[in-house]
Amino acid sequence: MLVGRRYLLKLTPAQERLAELIGDACRIVWNTGLEQRRIYRQRGAFIGYVEQARQMAAAKKDFPWLAEAPSHVLQQTLLDLDRACKRHGTKSIHWRSKRKNEPTFRFPYPRHLPVERVSRRWGRIRLPKIGWVRFRWTRPLGGELRNATVARDHGRWYVSFCVEDGRMESARNGKPPVGVDRGVAVAVVTSNGWMRDREFITLGERKRLMRLQQKLSRQKKGSNRRADTRMKLAKLNARVLERRTDFITWTANRLTRDHGLVVIEDLKIGNMTRSAKGSLAEPGRKVRQKAGLNRAILSKGWGGLALRLEHKARYNGSRILRVPPAYTSQRCSACGQVDTKSRESQAVFACTTCTYTGNADVNAAGNILAAGLAVSVRGDLATGQSEKRRPSEGEAA
Repeated sequence: MLVGRRYLLKLTPAQERLAELIGDACRIVWNTGLEQRRIYRQRGAFIGYVEQARQMAAAKKDFPWLAEAPSHVLQQTLLDLDRACKRHGTKSIHWRSKRKNEPTFRFPYPRHLPVERVSRRWGRIRLPKIGWVRFRWTRPLGGELRNATVARDHGRWYVSFCVEDGRMESARNGKPPVGVDRGVAVAVVTSNGWMRDREFITLGERKRLMRLQQKLSRQKKGSNRRADTRMKLAKLNARVLERRTDFITWTANRLTRDHGLVVIEDLKIGNMTRSAKGSLAEPGRKVRQKAGLNRAILSKGWGGLALRLEHKARYNGSRILRVPPAYTSQRCSACGQVDTKSRESQAVFACTTCTYTGNADVNAAGNILAAGLAVSVRGDLATGQSEKRRPSEGEAA
């Protein structure tokens, strides 16, 4: 299987400037190629990767700064643009902004990328036109190198290796199934009562974040002081992101290692976290409360957990199943009765029909598991399929 390995780069100031120059060149090539494709489309014509690569090679004579970047890196940018346009359409592709998008570029040929281990903590890689660069050897590559991507993230440079590890998907581990409820108060709750949560930012860091954001809003755009404040904000946000990533990875590995089937809700997180401000003609209601809920949902990393579960399941012999989220928090896991009044509070579920009382999130996880088991018994049905169209028990048998 193809897997990714990410390492922290240790660039010298000269190498960092060259990396920024290569990233800027790739950004300009992307934007120019996208604009060219849109112009051609308006004229009813078409231009593809081959012609754009030929024109870019000729443009190096008029723009010497293009020659500062490796040619195969620029060609890879055009190739990525070509694939994106074929998959999503030219109108759906976004421009790359120098202010909003961090510089990134890919070296596609592994024969140009020798990798060596220098010590217990450090390795090094020779990047074309940049030279030998050290990186933190946090783990072995674990396979054959396919390509390498260099990117700046929150003020720090990283190299991501695409590696063919030679492993096949693991056989089913045969362990018991579990339902997982993703929440705001508690990030992960399972049907067997296991709960896991943590704070990704301390109180002091939260206060410092607010001060830096206020300071940034008062500073002049384009000034050196504003750039310095943005760098401090980036480093603080990177620390929070690393904690969230560590939490998600550990949790996904634990769930897929201990369970043969992990059932989660098929949540449309993008729709759930959409702003409620509305428009001038129809302003929204409770905008500040909805914004706070959106931040809480995104801070728990719901989407990242689902992706990491699917990744870890291939190695741990588990299976991930998504089920519709309707009524999972209002249905009693003991008798199956649906009643909004049963959810007494965020933490307590007391069924109005039977005598069941318990944690609301554990109850929801139990309903998620039951829905997943019903789907797995009757076959892999689409999550959006109506219950009326599902086969009956006699037909399924």
